Amino acid sequence: MEQLALLTNRTKTAPADSRPGVKRLTKNSKIIKTIIAAIQEKKGAHIVSLDLRKINEAVADFFIICEAGSQPQIRAIADNIQHQVAEKCEEKPYHHEGSHTAQWVLIDYVNVVVHVMHPESRKFYRLEEMWSDATSLEHDE
Repeated sequence: MEQLALLTNRTKTAPADSRPGVKRLTKNSKIIKTIIAAIQEKKGAHIVSLDLRKINEAVADFFIICEAGSQPQIRAIADNIQHQVAEKCEEKPYHHEGSHTAQWVLIDYVNVVVHVMHPESRKFYRLEEMWSDATSLEHDE
């Protein structure tokens, strides 16, 4: 999938605490809370955040992964995330992939990467297992 290639071909930016004026993200950061709320608003299921900050090979500080049962719902969640983050955090994605097939939409905010997946794709790619060294937190209501 294009999404895996995108992640393997980029590198994480320098640690936020080493860049002047940039705060390090935490699980309580506004962008993370906004993304999770946007997913919940559109009834995304099995929401998990992975804290990748202690993994040197990681391409981001956090992954947020969720699933949706249909292509229209996957698109609705992805669109809502982008709308809410733009409105509340004044950030646009660095990159996004997968909207045309809507089996796995990746939205890249540099230090936070969001994965909105169809359950079959999520089972096949097993991102949580791939990044099993990360601290995982479930966000289902």
